[in-house]
Amino acid sequence: MPAKVDQETCTGCGACVDACPSEAIEMVDGKAVVDADKCVDCGVCVDECPVEAISME
Repeated sequence: MPAKVDQETCTGCGACVDACPSEAIEMVDGKAVVDADKCVDCGVCVDECPVEAISME
């Protein structure tokens, strides 16, 4: 299952975008959005998020 971003919790810091090895996360309207087709389910973004807005489904 791909990573999921809680849009209400996300602060748009971009840490997950920089950390993602498969370039599956982009910023849209100031929030992180995961491209499920590119996500390799590694969980790196979950550990990088300072506000715990990302989870693995």
